[in-house]
Amino acid sequence: QEWVAVAKTADIEPGTMIAVTAGDRQLALYNIGGTFYASDNECTHAYAMLTEGTIDGDVIECPLHGGAFEIKTGKGLGAPIFCDLKCYPTRVSGDAVEVDVAA
Repeated sequence: QEWVAVAKTADIEPGTMIAVTAGDRQLALYNIGGTFYASDNECTHAYAMLTEGTIDGDVIECPLHGGAFEIKTGKGLGAPIFCDLKCYPTRVSGDAVEVDVAA
């Protein structure tokens, strides 16, 4: 395990996301109903940052071609997505959101 603090809990309101960096990884950090989730920020279909897309419930939609992923699992939800999104475990330590980048 390699836990890295990437944001403060107050930085991200429920139902929103922010782009964060953990080492050399560009991640999307989501707050869904008060629970934090993290995934790679780059869409698996084409080069686009998911944090420039939109959240609908617990689904992130890519801004480029409208591909969608389940935020909690990274599962791709149909065309044009051909590969699931890598997700990372998160935890809250004090007021910091941490991501396990070794997962």
